[in-house]
Amino acid sequence: MDSPTTLLPAQRLDAAGHAHVDQRAVMALALPLMANSAVQIVLNLTDMWFMGRISTKALAAVGAVQWLVLVVVLVLGGAGTAVQTLVAQNHGARRFWRASQATWTALWAMACAAPLFVLIGAAGNLMLAPFGLDAGVRELAAAFWFPRVGGSFLGAAVWAMLGFFNGIGRPRTTLWITIVTTAANAVLNQVFIFQLGWGIAGSAWATTVAQLLGLLFGVAVFLRADYRARYRTHLTWRLSYPRLMQQLRLGVPMGLTPAADLLGFAIFQMMQTRLGTAGGAATQMVVILTSIAYMPGFGIASAGTTLVGQSIGAGDRPWAQRVGNRVILLAALFMGGIGLLVALAGPWLLPLFTGAHDADAAAAVAIGLHLLWLAAGYQFFDGLNLGSSMCLRGAGDVRIPALLVLPVSLLVFVPLAHMLTFAPGQGWVHFLPQFGYGAVGGWVAVLVYIVLLGSTLFLRWRSRAWQKIRL
Repeated sequence: MDSPTTLLPAQRLDAAGHAHVDQRAVMALALPLMANSAVQIVLNLTDMWFMGRISTKALAAVGAVQWLVLVVVLVLGGAGTAVQTLVAQNHGARRFWRASQATWTALWAMACAAPLFVLIGAAGNLMLAPFGLDAGVRELAAAFWFPRVGGSFLGAAVWAMLGFFNGIGRPRTTLWITIVTTAANAVLNQVFIFQLGWGIAGSAWATTVAQLLGLLFGVAVFLRADYRARYRTHLTWRLSYPRLMQQLRLGVPMGLTPAADLLGFAIFQMMQTRLGTAGGAATQMVVILTSIAYMPGFGIASAGTTLVGQSIGAGDRPWAQRVGNRVILLAALFMGGIGLLVALAGPWLLPLFTGAHDADAAAAVAIGLHLLWLAAGYQFFDGLNLGSSMCLRGAGDVRIPALLVLPVSLLVFVPLAHMLTFAPGQGWVHFLPQFGYGAVGGWVAVLVYIVLLGSTLFLRWRSRAWQKIRL
C-alpha cells in the first residue's frame, strides 16, 4: 500500500502478471482493526459489568438509551464520519495534505456542534418521557443521559482521529488510541461510580473523560514529526468553510445511514425495557455479547472503506470492486461463525453479568439464552450489511444507502417489532396488531430486518452505481 504507483491496495501479481487480491494484505490491514474492535468489546463489557454491579435496573436503564446516544453522535458528528473516506481517497491519489485537512475540518465541526450535544444532553427527561419506561429505570436512564450525551462530541472527535489513521492504513495507531481510552475508562468507572459514589452517572462521566484523554493522545500522535513532514498536519489546521460544507454534504448522509439503523434499535430496546426489567436487561446483555461478533466484523468492514477508497484515489475502480467483494465475504463469514460460538457459550457467559443478589437476574439470564440463538441467526446477514455499507462508504456512495436504510428501519422493523413484542393493551399504539410474543418476538423482528437490510445494501454494491461517483 505504500507503493501505489506499482501495486494497488491489497494487490499481488502472479508469475504471468495477472492481478489477484492479496489475502495477506487485506488481513494485515483488517487484523489491527479487528483488534481495535476487540478492545471496544472490552470497553462495552467493562461498562456492562459495572452496571450489573450497581443493579439490574441500572443495566436495563443503560440498555434503554445506549442506542439513542449513538444516534445523536452519528447525526451531529457526520463530518467526523466522512474522514476515513476522504483520507483514503486522498492518500490513494497522493494528495497527502488534503488528508490532514479533512481531519482538522472534522475537529472544527465537532467544536461547533458541542453546544448542540450539551443541549440534547440537558433534555434527557423530555426525550425519555414518551417511551413509558418504569419510573425507576427512567430516573436512572436520565442520570446517565446528560453526562454521556453532553460529552459525546469528544467521542465524535476521536472517531475523526481514528478515521485519519485508518484511512492512511495505520490501524495500529488506532489500536493504541483505543487502548488508552479503554484503560482510562475502566479506572475511572471504579473511581467515579464507587469511590466517589456517583452511581450510574459516574459511568457516563468516566466514558466522557476517557474520550477526552483518547482525543488528546490521538492529536499528539497526529502532530508527530513524521506526520508533519508527509501530511503537513501542523499547517492544515485553519478552517475552510467550503471544505466544511463539502465534508458535511458527504458526512451527514453517511452518519444518517447507521443512525437510522440505530434509531430503530433504540426504539426496539425501549420496547423490551417497557415489558419489564428482566426483558430489558436480557436484551442489553445479548446486544453486548453479540458485539463480540459485531465489533471485529466492523473492523474487517472498515478495512473495506480504506482499501476501496485508496483504490479509487489511485484511479482503478474495477480493482475497488474486486477488493470490496473480498472484504464483504470475510465480514459475513466471520460474524456468522462468531455468532454461533457466542450462542453456544451463552449458559456460561450470561450469568457473569448479573448479580446473584438481584431478584430479576435469573429471569434475565433465562430470556437471554433464547435470544442469543436468534441473534446468532442474523450475524451472517449483519456481516453482509456491514461489509457492503462500509465499502459503499469508501466509494462515497452515501445518499442512496441512507434513503434505503431509513424506510426499512422505521417503516418495517419498528412496526414489526411492536407487533411481535406486545400483547393487546401493552404497546404504545393500538392500531397495529399485537401478538404478545415478548422479547423473543422482538428479536424475530430483528432477524427479519437484518436479512432485508443486508441483502438490500449488498445488491446496491453489486449494482456498481457507486463507480460513477466523484468526490
